[in-house]
Amino acid sequence: MSRILYAIQGTGNGHLSRALDVVPLLQSRCDQLDILVSGPPADLPLPFEVKYKAQGMGFVFGKKGGINFVKTFVQFNSARFLHEVRHLPVESYDLVISDFEPVSSWACKLRHVPCVALSHQSAVLNPASPRPDTEDPAGRAVLRHYAPSTAQYGFHFQRYAPEIFTPVIRQQVRELSPTNQGHYTVYLPAYEEEILVERLQHLSRSVRWEVFSKHSHTPAEYGNVRVWPVSGTAFLDSLARSAGVLCGAGFETPAEALYLGKKLLVMPMKQQYEQQCNAAALEKIGVPVIKSFKDKNLDKVDQWLNRDETIPVDYPDQTAAVIDRLLREQLQEKGVGAAMRS
Repeated sequence: MSRILYAIQGTGNGHLSRALDVVPLLQSRCDQLDILVSGPPADLPLPFEVKYKAQGMGFVFGKKGGINFVKTFVQFNSARFLHEVRHLPVESYDLVISDFEPVSSWACKLRHVPCVALSHQSAVLNPASPRPDTEDPAGRAVLRHYAPSTAQYGFHFQRYAPEIFTPVIRQQVRELSPTNQGHYTVYLPAYEEEILVERLQHLSRSVRWEVFSKHSHTPAEYGNVRVWPVSGTAFLDSLARSAGVLCGAGFETPAEALYLGKKLLVMPMKQQYEQQCNAAALEKIGVPVIKSFKDKNLDKVDQWLNRDETIPVDYPDQTAAVIDRLLREQLQEKGVGAAMRS
């Protein structure tokens, strides 16, 4: 009998979006799958049972383009985190898979239990992946030690190494029929609503902006800028109908925009090493990158708004093949491969 624990980082929506495709595949291939989600309450509800809910070690988005380190520090309860780590029964599973989830990763490390990373972050840390021109040793150290693992399977914008795969594009996105209704979809969770409205109207009062904000609770309209709370269904609808996407240099949203053939402009979060690496990777394939909303970047935004050029990508649906490879390599090592359901 094969028992698997799949642990998901709940901060941000990217890990949860990937889980929508990964969880059913794991459920069909093992006898028992238990789910752990750590972090604050998610914007994206999960349609399956979550056995373990943990506080974990998440980050709090700021309102001016970066992480709010003060709130992040205040909300982090080290005693509770250690309690969660010590009481998670990772040794009772045949396999622990972590999507950049720290409680499961550290529980495994403390008990010398193998922990398999299935995440974008493990691809970012791969030596073959692009790096920003200015290195950030502290940021890289945080990324490396936040959720330690013993084996890595990563997702990135391109296949930079054999253990790196192209993005998991969830079925909800693959089933969309993209159109161009002229507006631009905006997702910059580290900015508050007021700043986004002011800067977007400064960029253009003729362009229609559809903004999704983690700091907003009710829909609002400010001239050519419409703002909604983060919602998976509404966001996908806006994304599919958009002329282009302005977002942070995360992973899932840029990947989905590229897959749908949308022109893309990214602005990496300040003091966030992973997003700086993502921006470097996107820039290498031709995606324009700006560092902030400062006036010196307006020309680059204008050029982006006025051109129709998109960047072709090839993101086949290979999630099942990745899961099969991971299970084959990791479970057979432990002698439980025969228990896998095909």
